Amino acid sequence: MAAAHRIPGAPAGLSRRTALRRGTGLALGAAATAALPGCGTGTDDGVGADGRVTVELWHGQTDTGRKAIEGLVADFNRTHPGIRVDAGGGVLADAMLQKITAALASGSFPDVAYIFGSDLASVARSPSVVDLTDTLRSGDVPWNDFWRPAREAVTLNGQIRAAPALLDSLAVICNKKLFSDAGLPLPEPGWTWEEFTATARKLTDRTRGTFGTGWPGVGDEDTVWRLWPMVWDLGGDVVSEDGQRIGFADVGARALETVAALAKDRSVYIDPKPGSEQMYQVFLSGRMGMVVTGPWQLPDVHQAKIDYHVVPLPSYSGRPLTISGPDTWTVFDNGPARVRAARTFVTWLSRPAQDVRWDVEAGSLPLSRSTQALPAWREQEAGTEGLTVFTRSLDTARVRPVHPAYPQISQALGQAIAAVLLGRSTPVKALRACADEANAALLIPR
Repeated sequence: MAAAHRIPGAPAGLSRRTALRRGTGLALGAAATAALPGCGTGTDDGVGADGRVTVELWHGQTDTGRKAIEGLVADFNRTHPGIRVDAGGGVLADAMLQKITAALASGSFPDVAYIFGSDLASVARSPSVVDLTDTLRSGDVPWNDFWRPAREAVTLNGQIRAAPALLDSLAVICNKKLFSDAGLPLPEPGWTWEEFTATARKLTDRTRGTFGTGWPGVGDEDTVWRLWPMVWDLGGDVVSEDGQRIGFADVGARALETVAALAKDRSVYIDPKPGSEQMYQVFLSGRMGMVVTGPWQLPDVHQAKIDYHVVPLPSYSGRPLTISGPDTWTVFDNGPARVRAARTFVTWLSRPAQDVRWDVEAGSLPLSRSTQALPAWREQEAGTEGLTVFTRSLDTARVRPVHPAYPQISQALGQAIAAVLLGRSTPVKALRACADEANAALLIPR
């Protein structure tokens, strides 16, 4: 999604705080579907005079992530003399959808690009996106060993449309001092949303300017993705089985009632700006008891010298459940030679030996259980308080659907959540408005 996040032990850099909030970008529309396969950047199929095939990579990373991918690319080029990966092009991941949209429309696109998982359905409408089903289901790529969220995030209509690139999950980070000051025990796995709201209320102290928790309030994907585990736990889904309407019409109001309870108690800091930076700063300054976030936040918490505790997300049922927002390496068709070379590169990146380097240096969770078992990752977990909670949460993590209407559904739900947070609507009325808008988007032929 955004520039790769980092975890303690990696060099300082830009945190990947936009990881799960993406998904509200515009669909590619006619620009993508009009692009023809084989009309990309190369006119000679990428084969140079020396016989090497050049692969153009738009990696989307900055700072720590860029250093990590450039190191991996250098090793790949050294060990694959017939291929040269050029990692110099592209834009930052946050702007990748717009860049790729324009590139597909003009017929001049890269061989591999870092595409947010929530954008893959829109991008994959282009015939220039390569089907990687055979590539990732054969050979020594650990497809069946990948975590379920990694597999689901790149699968569309039964076909594998990209390679998994980055994996994360959501949990709750707690400020131990504020819990102690309030005389509260630290939460344990299996706690409920009712306990969460009650705890947030008890942690709130207006005289000291402290909040129980926080929630983004601008109505974007950052506002939305925290709600999906609540919807799933209640038996709902993003889209109904028949694909004609939303799948949370019956349970969405109950999830929004939890949001309304936080707002009514005034125990939630509502971040008025995109990016959640203010919400995180409130937590890092020691004025927020709990924050729902991912592993990318751990380095900043450590740097702020917060004595912290990580616990899985609460639920209504007591069963563990979380959300993951995987990103992808998407391959584009610039001719047979470049496609073969690009396939070789992305499968090489997916193997545990390379994946663990990317995880430790750039800040992903392991893509596969094979990577998780490697000594390098075990050492990383042992040296990072709470990191194992995020990794173990992958067992029960789900992903947003790879569906072209997801951006419109997210936008409608984001507006509903913001309206409830700000006291402008009731959960029932807000969900009704959300359903009207989202259902209309689902009926549009794609």
